Amino acid sequence: MLRVVLRFTNLVVLTLLALSFFSFVLIYLFPGEPLANLSGIPNPSPQEIEQLQHLYHRDSVFIVQYWYYLIDLFSGNWGLSFSSGLSLSSEVARTLPASIELSTYALLLSFIVGLPLGFLAGLRHHKTTDYALLSVSVLGYSIPVFWLAMLLILGFSLQLGWFPLSGRISLLYEVPRISGFILLDILWSDIENKSDVFIDAVRHLILPTLSIAAFTTTIILRIMRRSLIETMNSDFVQAAVARGLTSRQVIWKHAIRNSLMPILPLLGMQFTTLLTNAMIVEVIFSWPGIGNWLIQAIYQRDYPAIRVGMLAVATLVVIFTMTIDLFLRLVDPKKSKVERVAI
Repeated sequence: MLRVVLRFTNLVVLTLLALSFFSFVLIYLFPGEPLANLSGIPNPSPQEIEQLQHLYHRDSVFIVQYWYYLIDLFSGNWGLSFSSGLSLSSEVARTLPASIELSTYALLLSFIVGLPLGFLAGLRHHKTTDYALLSVSVLGYSIPVFWLAMLLILGFSLQLGWFPLSGRISLLYEVPRISGFILLDILWSDIENKSDVFIDAVRHLILPTLSIAAFTTTIILRIMRRSLIETMNSDFVQAAVARGLTSRQVIWKHAIRNSLMPILPLLGMQFTTLLTNAMIVEVIFSWPGIGNWLIQAIYQRDYPAIRVGMLAVATLVVIFTMTIDLFLRLVDPKKSKVERVAI
């Protein structure tokens, strides 16, 4: 177990070092002065240039500059934004939790809806229910995320008026920032009319969450269906049926647990997809997440923000994916050995 943990730790460290090196190289690849792209000060004075060169060790060799760049990353000195002039570390801390919250709710909704429907499709294999669910899954898989988001806005916001058009919460309410997750901040705060504020925040969450979760739900449905069919046709299930177990006993004692195992690796992969789709949906719903912030940075040619935002998102994806993979290796070490031999 310790060997597996150390191996994954080394892999995460090396991957993050490669990402940090790529973000450092972007300073020289972006248009403009590298010192301005690093510090976030677009037009520094001669005195500021001298101070910044000393601060970032610009008179040193390339590898030494990268070393001090790593030190600045760990210390939170990520530079300033061209557009807002604020610290990039505070900007990422403000926007990243909103994207994580939206992706997490969409992932939970995908599992809550996709697993039972996939289980039902697997039990009704090659029947009307199975064909109907597969048709719906193909439709959900084929619809682009941005188009579905606009359809939901058109139908439920503009036509019916059931849900808000954009934003994270109504302008009438002010929620103190505690964790960055709006629902948790509402529950932990001492604001008045907490229930009304909570309902308003949930209403703002519904349409963006549905837009992101639709694609992942169809994938989970199809994987769960296929996994259940393979499990029901496996030798140990057939042996359980031969021993006289009823269909209900076979399903609850053998089929469900074994068919859920292929779903767990999907968690890490689909979170990456969800986060990518969330960055698109954030722009449509004006959701104050890191995706919307990055798009605005691209429009405004805010190169320090682009560099730091890309590094923050990539770091989150790497850590989450590696953590899920490590958990699966620790839970099922026998499977990991087989996979290593197969590779």
